[in-house]
Amino acid sequence: MGYITINKTNIDKEHICCAISDKKCAISYQLKKDWLKKEFENGWIFRRINERAKVFIEYGPAEKAWVPVTAPKYLMLGCFWVSGKYKGKGHGKALLQEAIQDAKAQGKDGLVTVVGNKKFHFMSDTKWLLRQGFKECDTTPAGFSLLYLPFNENVRVPFFNNEAKVGECEDKEDWVVYYSNRCPYTEYHVKESLTETAKNRNLNIKVIKLKTMEQAQSSPTPATIFSLFYNGKFVTTDISVCMDSRFDKITSKKN
Repeated sequence: MGYITINKTNIDKEHICCAISDKKCAISYQLKKDWLKKEFENGWIFRRINERAKVFIEYGPAEKAWVPVTAPKYLMLGCFWVSGKYKGKGHGKALLQEAIQDAKAQGKDGLVTVVGNKKFHFMSDTKWLLRQGFKECDTTPAGFSLLYLPFNENVRVPFFNNEAKVGECEDKEDWVVYYSNRCPYTEYHVKESLTETAKNRNLNIKVIKLKTMEQAQSSPTPATIFSLFYNGKFVTTDISVCMDSRFDKITSKKN
């Protein structure tokens, strides 16, 4: 099958895996492509299987990553997903190895990524990464973990920025959502699904869109794709909470 790298020369004709056929997310899907086009200029890489499938990895210089992490001379892994019938066939290891090779070729000190201390939606599998040699180097009270894969022992250890270390957001009343166009689902579900859900429950939900790298790097959540807070406390990274049929079930587990 092989893998292909999406870049500014082929992104308009190639798919980017998630929301491939989800017509209602067409605008969100294009916004993710627009986000990628800008980030390619910062060294961001999007590599996927050469099939119509959700098998891909994203990564780039940690200094330019849209997460509140300090990790100079590292490559930051973003979305990293192997789904469906492609699981268990070595694609994850193969894609990770390509990222490792790229990092070494660029003279980086290692790889780093944000996960949950348990499996969080839209984040890589913590246990799997630990089995590949990653080590935990920082945590937050909200349950996020920072993993790194150093290429030698004498390197600087990455850490979460102060804003994320608090584990809470500034707004201490009602619901708050942080999101960005790093994902092809967010714009639709935040603007459409969540609006309907809030209206049906007479909820006050403040929405904060992270529009720049600087905003993302100073955000109170390491999950800058999507994070929901209630009364200042982190609730979930699961974007399906925006849906009317899922909101009560997901939030009831946290409150």
